[in-house]
Amino acid sequence: MKTRVLIAVVGVLVLAGAAVAYVGFASARGHDVAATGAVSLAPGPRLLFRSTADTDRGHIATVPAGDPGGPRTVSPLSCVRVYAAGGTGLCLRQDGDLTTYQLAVLDRGLAVQRENPLVGLPNRARVSASGRMLAWTVFVTGDSYNGGLFSTRAGILDTATGDLAGTLEDYAVTVDGRPYQAADLNFWGVTFTRDDRRFYATMSTAGHRYLVAGDFAAHTVRTLHENVECPSLSPAGTRVAFKSALDGDPAKGWRLSVLDLATSRVTPLAETRSVDDQPAWLDDHTIGYGVPRGPGHADVWSVPADGSGAPSLLIPEAESPAALGS
Repeated sequence: MKTRVLIAVVGVLVLAGAAVAYVGFASARGHDVAATGAVSLAPGPRLLFRSTADTDRGHIATVPAGDPGGPRTVSPLSCVRVYAAGGTGLCLRQDGDLTTYQLAVLDRGLAVQRENPLVGLPNRARVSASGRMLAWTVFVTGDSYNGGLFSTRAGILDTATGDLAGTLEDYAVTVDGRPYQAADLNFWGVTFTRDDRRFYATMSTAGHRYLVAGDFAAHTVRTLHENVECPSLSPAGTRVAFKSALDGDPAKGWRLSVLDLATSRVTPLAETRSVDDQPAWLDDHTIGYGVPRGPGHADVWSVPADGSGAPSLLIPEAESPAALGS
């Protein structure tokens, strides 16, 4: 877990620095700006993402789902991580200086509806299909069990009731059917089911990384499967896309895969590069994810969810993708 966190933290620090410095080592290529300030989070055939191009680094933008490499619409809003669904957006962003961060809840017109401080470096963001539930992951320091190295915290907000779980570490945990308590619990990469109550996430403890099923109302989590990180539930709710550590060791990198929840069958995807991202379902057959191309720059790629085909470049100079739906 320590190795995985340290590797991921380097990427987050680079990302956070790039978001405020607006510095890059390559010119923006392969896209044209169609408009500025006209981004909408309303459901429709568009892909949302965070731009990594020099000209609009950190700004959220959209492209038509049918022409993802074409002209993009760019917003003035900057985020370190972004996600949206059901007309609601979650922007993890800097809070006025270089050291603190906040989550901003956005309506479909990008107006900020709520702000909450974040303690740590933003890393993951997710919104439930209805737009009601929000989840995020941050890196934090100071946990006594790991000597002050980075750990993770995952939080959930119910926008309808205002109920906030700043960490999942207070939930009742069941490992292999038995109640479990430990000081080294870490959670990250939440993904929601359609009932806005249940969710999946990654939990690590004692050197193991588990896919867990959680219940927001009951404040419980239970383990389902080992070596699953950053899960993402399919639109039909039957499969989970995730990254799995090679040979169970994050230091060796990760392989994108899909888990069938009914059969527990795991299908490795055709992307063989190590991908350190929470994959996103672009539709029920396609997975999207970010791949760094150099300091401060990344591209969004896609790959079939059934293990066939080959990865293809989807959106140049982009990361943190989300399909806004039809």
